[in-house]
Amino acid sequence: MMLRRLTIAALLMTGLSAPAAYAQPATDDVKVMESTPAANAHIGRKSSAFSVRFDRPVDHRKSTLVIKQGDKVIERLHPRLESAPEVLFAAAPTLPPGNYMLHWAVITLQGTKAISGDIPFQVSDQQ
Repeated sequence: MMLRRLTIAALLMTGLSAPAAYAQPATDDVKVMESTPAANAHIGRKSSAFSVRFDRPVDHRKSTLVIKQGDKVIERLHPRLESAPEVLFAAAPTLPPGNYMLHWAVITLQGTKAISGDIPFQVSDQQ
């Protein structure tokens, strides 16, 4: 853990930063650690599991996952309450080929302000 903090501090001091894989919120209250699908991933039509893991626990009851295509809401997902405290997980129906965004909005267990972001992905017939 200490080595990780030192590495992060060194990167910040040299002006380097990790590539922006996700649309991060304007504040540093919560960060996306990984997602399924990953940012800019190409997935097959049969993929139906969607998840976002954050760097801290989130309130599952007050958090949302939405699949969008442009400004149009395609599917409102219902996060499973049994997921790990820092993970939003939901199942979705089969999506037709196209470009999508997995929009997430969370409130941390300590917070009251919603923080949100988008994870772009593409569905294709190839997988």
